Amino acid sequence: MKTKLTKNLESTLYQYCYEQGAYVVEEVSMPDKKGIVDTLSYQMLPSGSVEWRCYELKVTKSDFHSKAKLSFIGNYNYFVLPQKLFVEVEAEIPSHIGVLIYREFDKKAMDLAPQTLRAPGFLTVAKKVQYQDLQVDEEQLTGHFVASLFREVDKAKRVEKGLQLYSDDKLFKELKKRAKKGYDVYKPDHNLYDQFLDDTQSDAVDALQEELDARNAEYQELKLKYDALNQPNLEGKV
Repeated sequence: MKTKLTKNLESTLYQYCYEQGAYVVEEVSMPDKKGIVDTLSYQMLPSGSVEWRCYELKVTKSDFHSKAKLSFIGNYNYFVLPQKLFVEVEAEIPSHIGVLIYREFDKKAMDLAPQTLRAPGFLTVAKKVQYQDLQVDEEQLTGHFVASLFREVDKAKRVEKGLQLYSDDKLFKELKKRAKKGYDVYKPDHNLYDQFLDDTQSDAVDALQEELDARNAEYQELKLKYDALNQPNLEGKV
């Protein structure tokens, strides 16, 4: 499970790569069983050649020392770290690996920003990266990159289509599961389950009111027609 800090690093790095004109995707499995890189970017250079950059995101010292394989197979390879962690592990970082430091935007500054910021923070270069030849077959790497992009597109389309893709049974089980997590009886406004019930009841009341208004209008129209048909003919009477 990704921590909030990891997600912040990930979204900030995505925006960083995007602004440099690179195509980027997270969690790409490498050819030749060389592990899974946290973020991989693909950038076409003016010369027509392709530049590959690999990024490994770490938020704690234990995470940095994890036994998981570091997939630094790209032309340029980086650690993306919070400032505090960089100070702790700086001496352990190989000379050819670059480092990007994550800094979070000040919340007050974000609230005052004239437009919504696309990332929760920004990155600065703390250690320059050195070029290396690609460590895997480029055609195979391209295939893995495309497969990961398709995975993300498929996920996005599922979200776009929404709940219609899921059975009632799965939705009910998910609602029960979420209702058990962090349920606060003293703060019903913060509970997803209570919000769902309130919205459902509100929608039901609105629907019934609309139906009642329509039936009243229909009744009034029929009553007017009935009164017109049964009104005594007063013509010729004094």
